[in-house]
Amino acid sequence: RQSAILDQLLKQGSVLVSALSDNLQVSAVTIRKDLTDLERQGRLYRSHGKAILINPFTANRSVNEKEKLFPEEKYNIGTAAAQLVMPNDSIVIASGTTVTAFAQCLQHSPRFTAVTSSIKVSEALAANSEIEVIQLGGRLRHSDGEQTLAGCTFSKLFIGVDGIDLEYGITTTDLREAHLNKVMMGVAQKNIVLADSSKFGRRGFAKICGMDEVDVIITDGNIRPTDRTALEEMGIEVIVVNGGNASVTML
Repeated sequence: RQSAILDQLLKQGSVLVSALSDNLQVSAVTIRKDLTDLERQGRLYRSHGKAILINPFTANRSVNEKEKLFPEEKYNIGTAAAQLVMPNDSIVIASGTTVTAFAQCLQHSPRFTAVTSSIKVSEALAANSEIEVIQLGGRLRHSDGEQTLAGCTFSKLFIGVDGIDLEYGITTTDLREAHLNKVMMGVAQKNIVLADSSKFGRRGFAKICGMDEVDVIITDGNIRPTDRTALEEMGIEVIVVNGGNASVTML
């Protein structure tokens, strides 16, 4: 029975206690005992009447640590995202290692304007003299950045996240960053999330927004089919990158 539970989790990513009880034809009490045993073994994580495959709470890591995680996927995601930037666009770019990879993929793009809160993103964009780069205030002056954004409008926001929970929304591990990201979303016509597949089913400390405010997600080919289907049913465009190849619709 516990093997059957784990098989369902591997296929779906999460499963309700009630569904397991029906499928395995045992009581909910029996299922909860099985889930408790499996959780003690570190095989799953229990949460509000269901079981999920991994602990959803992601820990804060240093930038150096994050840069070492999934570098190829981040580069491929960045390459796909760069195709969405049009000549004379005005875009806003948040911070994080995935959007930094995206900025590095823009070094040969046609002229456009980019506003960003990330010094690393600004440095990457500076390699292209055709790009007008506007740097928002630093970490200790986020309120200055919000005031600057208040008088602007952008065609697109490109944002990296620490977690994507289909029920809860998108999150980061930094409260101040989450607040600034929320302001950025309010001044952009399209909100585009750049996230490798490891971010799905995870939650950071601070919520940025619900899934209803996300327009596009660009991710890698390891996204679970059930997650992709659920996102598309929400009306979110999902661009899946496989080895640098992606089907991209110009926005």
